[in-house]
Amino acid sequence: MENIISIKDFSMKFGKTSVIDNLSFNVKRGETFGLLGSNGSGKTTTIRALLGIYIPTSGKLHVGGAPYSVSGGIKLGYLPEERGLYKKESVIDVMTYFGQLKGLSRDDARGQSLEYLRKVKLDDKATTRLDKLSGGQQQKVQLGITILGDPELLILDEPTKGFDPVNRRLLMNIIEEHQQKGATVILVTHQMEEVERLCDRIVLLKDGKAHAYGTVDEVRQRFDGKSLDDIFIHIYGDENLEEVDHA
Repeated sequence: MENIISIKDFSMKFGKTSVIDNLSFNVKRGETFGLLGSNGSGKTTTIRALLGIYIPTSGKLHVGGAPYSVSGGIKLGYLPEERGLYKKESVIDVMTYFGQLKGLSRDDARGQSLEYLRKVKLDDKATTRLDKLSGGQQQKVQLGITILGDPELLILDEPTKGFDPVNRRLLMNIIEEHQQKGATVILVTHQMEEVERLCDRIVLLKDGKAHAYGTVDEVRQRFDGKSLDDIFIHIYGDENLEEVDHA
C-alpha cells in the first residue's frame, strides 16, 4: 500500500527550543493512523508543518509525494483542535459557504450539509446562529464542515473532545463511515479506546520523538501485551525509554 504521507528526518525548533527531534513515519493510503502523545509532545506542530503552516527546521514532510499545497491533487479535510467558525451566521449558511470553498456547487454544499445535520440530530438548528449553539453542537458543525465533499485525507485533532459517550459514539460512527469509503484518517486523540477501535497503526510521541510506532498489535506486543492506556502511562512514566529506530 502506497504512502499518502511521508515524514522523514523532521526537526522543528522555535528559537533555541527543540520541539521535534528527527522524527520519521509514514501514513499509508486508506488506513486510519493514530498520532498520539501528551500535551506538548509535538503532535500539533507536526500537523502544522505537514500542512505548510510552519516551515520545518529540517527534514521532508510530503502529502501525496510532495509538500502540501491547497491546489494540489489531494482532497483534504482538517479539523484543528482550536475551533473557528463565523458565529454570527446561521449554521446552514456557514456550512454551505465552506462547502463552496471546497469546490462544491451551492446546491450540493447545502444538500450535504442538511444531510449531515439530520445525521447528528441538529437539523432543527440549521437556521440558528452558531453563537446560539452549545460548544458540543458547534463542534459537530465543525466536523461536518471538515467532511463535506468526502475528502480522501482527514486530519482530525481531538474530534470528540468534550463529548458525552452518546455523542462520542455517534462521531466515531461517522468517522468509520468515511473509513469504509476509503478515506485516510489521521486521528489525534487522548481516548485510547477510540484508538483501539479505529486505528490500524500509531505513532506515540514524547518530547518530539517517536517512542512507539507500528500497528496496534505490534506496539502492544512490544510492551508485553499491555493495553494502550498502560503503554501510554509506561512511556510517560519512564524518562529513560529508548526511542524507536525507524531505519
